[in-house]
Amino acid sequence: MKELIETIVKPLVDFPDDIHVDSVEEDQKITYKLSCNKSDMGKVIGKQGRVAKAIRTVVYAAGSSQQKKIFLEIVE
Repeated sequence: MKELIETIVKPLVDFPDDIHVDSVEEDQKITYKLSCNKSDMGKVIGKQGRVAKAIRTVVYAAGSSQQKKIFLEIVE
């Protein structure tokens, strides 16, 4: 799943080497934390959060086969 998130986000940003995805696994959920360069934050979030929503939609759909709920957080 980390590779999928990186594959989606890297073409959107100016500094693809600064993309980091960490995962926190709990009993019923997995949280992926996406961090990027501060200057790329707007590109990842998009106008009114549309890009972030689209990324989350793809990640949730890809993880629907797992037994755990998947969350994606965009952190600074």
